[in-house]
Amino acid sequence: MSLLKNNNRYDRQIRLKEFGQTAQDNLNRAKVLVIGAGGLGCPALQYLASAGVGTIGIVDFDHVELSNLQRQILFNMDDIGKPKAETAATKIKAMNPEIQVHVYSFKITNQNALDIIVEYDIVIDGSDDFATRYLVNDACVLLNKPLVYGAVLRFEGQIGVFNVANLSTRIKSNYRDLFPVPPASQSHISCNDLGVLGVVPGIIGTMQAAEAIKILTNIGNPLSNKILTYDVLKNEFYEFQITENKGHSHQMPKDKAEFQAYNYEWFCSTHEPSLEINSTEFNQMRLNEELTIIDVREMYEQPVELEFPVIRMPLSRWEEDLLMISTNHTIVVVCQSGVRSLAAVKKLKVLFLDQNIYSLQGGIHALKNNDKLNLL
Repeated sequence: MSLLKNNNRYDRQIRLKEFGQTAQDNLNRAKVLVIGAGGLGCPALQYLASAGVGTIGIVDFDHVELSNLQRQILFNMDDIGKPKAETAATKIKAMNPEIQVHVYSFKITNQNALDIIVEYDIVIDGSDDFATRYLVNDACVLLNKPLVYGAVLRFEGQIGVFNVANLSTRIKSNYRDLFPVPPASQSHISCNDLGVLGVVPGIIGTMQAAEAIKILTNIGNPLSNKILTYDVLKNEFYEFQITENKGHSHQMPKDKAEFQAYNYEWFCSTHEPSLEINSTEFNQMRLNEELTIIDVREMYEQPVELEFPVIRMPLSRWEEDLLMISTNHTIVVVCQSGVRSLAAVKKLKVLFLDQNIYSLQGGIHALKNNDKLNLL
C-alpha cells in the first residue's frame, strides 16, 4: 500500500516505468536537508517538495532582501525583511501540505552541524562561502551522508555529488578532493561581487534536486566523482572526473571532537594571499623582477616625481584607463598613504583573478620614510 495520502499529486512520475510506486514511497520516507534558501536552495526546495520528499530541513540565518528577488524565486516583495528559512518553509508547505518541514533559522557551525545532519538521508549544499562548504563536506564524510554540491557565478554553474561510491570503482570523492585547500584567488569573490544571471542558480538548483531524487530512489547514474559545469552564454555542458586526493586527508577532522575544534574560518582565510606589500618588499621586487606600477593619486598631488616609472591612473577616473594595464608582470598599486591603492587592488582582483596584484602598504609616504632610514 502506498505511503502517500494523495497519489494523484504524483501521478505523472509514478507512471514512469523506471520510477513507479516504489520510488515514490522512497521519496515519501526520505529526509533531505537543504543548506541555504537562496538562489540554489529555492528551486531545489520547490522541486523536492513538489516531488513528495516526506521531510525537508531548511538551514538559513539570513533575511530576504530586494536584491534576492531576481533569483530566489520562492520570495516576493511582501517577504522582504522576513527570515528566509521560515518564509521558504511556509511557501513549500503551501505547495504540498503532505510534507513535513523543519526550520533552522541560524548559522550552521561545527558545533551544531553533526546534530542536524545526522537526522537526514542526504544534504544539498546551496551555501555561498568556502568555510561553510568545507564544514558541511566534512560533516557529511564523518556521518557518511551523500552531499549534492552546487555553485554559481556570473553565467556559469557547477554541480557534483560527493560521498557516494561510484558503482564501478567504489571510490567516494568529497569536496576536499576537488579543492584540497581553499581557492586563494577567489576566496572573497561571490555573486555579491561579480553578479549572476538569475536563471543560472535556477538551473543548477533544479539539477541538485534531480540528483537528490536519483540517489533516494536509486534511478539513473548520480554525478558521483564528477563535476558538471554549465555555461549559459555558450549553452555548453562540460563534465570532468574527480580523482581521490589522499594528500588532503591529514587536514580533515577524524572524529566529532576534531570537527568541533576545527576553525573553518581560519582555514579558509589563511589561504588568502596578502593584498599588501611593505616598502622593503617593494624595493626587493623592483630589483628582482619587472613590475607594472600604477599610481592612483590625482594629477595635482605632490610629489609627482618618483624614482621609478609608473602608469598614472587617478582613482577618480581609473576605470577609463584599464586598457593601459599590462598583465604580463606583477602589478603594484601606489598612492600617498596606501588607502586608495588597497581599494583599487580589491577591484582589480575581481577583474584579474589570477594576477599577482599588490598595494604598497603605507603608500609613497611610507616608502620615502623607509628610504630615509636606509640612508642613516
